[in-house]
Amino acid sequence: IAALPRVAQWRHSRLPQGLSADEVERLLGAFDRTSATGKRDYAITRCLLDLGLRRVEVAHLRLDDVDWEAGTMHFCAKGKRIDILPLPDATGTAIMDYLRNGRPQTTRRELFVRHRPPNNAPADMDIIRNAVRNAARRCGLEHRIRGTHILRHTVACRMVQSGARFKEIADLLRHRSLDTTTIYAKVDLAGLSRVAMPWPGRLP
Repeated sequence: IAALPRVAQWRHSRLPQGLSADEVERLLGAFDRTSATGKRDYAITRCLLDLGLRRVEVAHLRLDDVDWEAGTMHFCAKGKRIDILPLPDATGTAIMDYLRNGRPQTTRRELFVRHRPPNNAPADMDIIRNAVRNAARRCGLEHRIRGTHILRHTVACRMVQSGARFKEIADLLRHRSLDTTTIYAKVDLAGLSRVAMPWPGRLP
């Protein structure tokens, strides 16, 4: 066994999986935005999908993190950094609708809270994940969406396809190194087609 070579495990060998525009529309349409829980889960999903936030970052968002006058959102990122991102209109509208019409009376300062006992408690990471999973199940996307990270990939893939530079993508996703962002070069099919070498033996 020791004489057999190991199978190569290439770094970033897999293609990042993002949702199509149609799948995003189906997911966002799967929330009952007339109910308090639906308003919360829709706002959670918009934070994940519009800002590329991690699940833990959404769970730790606080009321004071939203600067409505400046149109920005502050949050704690990896390494205890404080990052600031612009707040898209759709995301801000969803959050405001939840705060005004869905959020229960509570002394908690977290932005998203539990709607079932134990009361007066923040929405934890399981609630964040289940908000997306349950919506995916309702719209028939459970085979595509098994967690929240695919929404982060979707943000990056969408930016690549719209012509954004990798530095801009790295800044939005708060990557410490551009090497982490280069995995999304694989989904830039138009750019890759311009630099791809002809396949040996292929007719011109």
